[in-house]
Amino acid sequence: MKYRSRSYSIFTYSNTIFLTLLSLLCVLPLIHVLALSFSSRAAATANIVNFWPVGFTTDAYVKTLGNAMFLKSLWIGVERTVLGAVLSMIVVTMAAYSLSKTNYKFKGRQIYIWIFVFTMLFSGGLIPSYILISKLHLIDSIWALVLPPAVSVWNMILMLNFFRTIPEDLEEAAFIDGAGHLRVLWSVYLPVSMPSIATLSLFTMVSHWNSWFDGMIYMSNPDGYPLATYLHSMIVSDNLSRIGVTLDSVENFSNRTVKAAQIFIGALPILLVYPFLQKYFVKGIVLGSVKS
Repeated sequence: MKYRSRSYSIFTYSNTIFLTLLSLLCVLPLIHVLALSFSSRAAATANIVNFWPVGFTTDAYVKTLGNAMFLKSLWIGVERTVLGAVLSMIVVTMAAYSLSKTNYKFKGRQIYIWIFVFTMLFSGGLIPSYILISKLHLIDSIWALVLPPAVSVWNMILMLNFFRTIPEDLEEAAFIDGAGHLRVLWSVYLPVSMPSIATLSLFTMVSHWNSWFDGMIYMSNPDGYPLATYLHSMIVSDNLSRIGVTLDSVENFSNRTVKAAQIFIGALPILLVYPFLQKYFVKGIVLGSVKS
């Protein structure tokens, strides 16, 4: 018992140190970006900013919040994230409910599951996808960013396994009372599936918020870029006019401080949402994971 207790203590301390270092590895770059965004032009240009602002100033945020292109891309990013998450969860939940039934209740269920799995392993490719979006006249439309990733097979499988852990007695009791499948899904399955729904919703939101490549492909006009695409093009192109910096205002702040301010503002929405849903992570993913 003494040996086991000592081993457990060593493991606990080692695990704590490892997780602390891992947390610092994730948090320190964000702190550096925040400090850089509040630093003066001279400090940013001299590259002397670490984790505390040097020559504190809010000019970069004033310029960022006054940049119409940034605010528009921020709104498009929020619109894409909310609309995409809602649509994806509706489709994924309804598909998972149907496929969670036994072969006796849903004949051909296994065929549909393998069709979904096939799409996880193989895709049509970028060019066919672009041609399809173009033929549907969705170029420069928010639906070009929302519809293609609407069905996440991975999320559907997680939700399916969660639904299969729900006792069939609850469903049968609802059917006896005269409920249909939509009523059973809404009144029986969804209320007890909130941990899984919250977890998968956050996964979907983060995926939409961070996705930049599809915006660059399907949006021919930069005015339609979501925030992730805008930030990517801004950092890669290093174009001062795109981030709202003119030659007349360069003496007050550098493009590095403005970029840092925009990057931090771009990360802020997910940072605000994550703490409210983080407690559902372990429960939402582990429940139902032992079934297939």
